[in-house]
Amino acid sequence: MIRLVDTHLLLWAAYAPDRLSDAARALLESEVTRPVFSAVSIWEVAIKAGLGRADFDVDPRVLRRGLRDNGYRELDISSAHAAAVADLPDIHRDPFDRMLVAQSHVEGIVLLTNDRKVADYGSPVMLV
Repeated sequence: MIRLVDTHLLLWAAYAPDRLSDAARALLESEVTRPVFSAVSIWEVAIKAGLGRADFDVDPRVLRRGLRDNGYRELDISSAHAAAVADLPDIHRDPFDRMLVAQSHVEGIVLLTNDRKVADYGSPVMLV
C-alpha cells in the first residue's frame, strides 16, 4: 500500500527516528508499505531551513537523496494537485500541508501525519 509521508515524519524518519510514534514506525517499516515523499516536502525544507527554522535545519538535497536511496518514491507536484487545493476547507493555513492533503486526495493515497490540524481534513489523512 502506498503512503504519502508528511514533511515532519520524513525528517524524523531520516534524522530522529526515536521521535516517530510506534504506529508511524510500524507503517514505515512494514514490508507492504511503499512510502512516497512529495516534492512539496523538499520545497518546504528548503524554504523553512532558509528562514532559520531549527526543526528544518537540514540540506534538502541530502534529504531527497537519502529518501530515494532508502526506497521512497518521489511524487511531483502537478497542476491537478494545485487546483485541488481550492476544494479544501480552510482548516490549516500552511500551504505546504494543504498541498500534501490535495495530493493525497488527487492521487487517492493515504497521507501519514503527526499534525492534528492536518488530520482534521479526514480521510485520506491518517494521524500516526
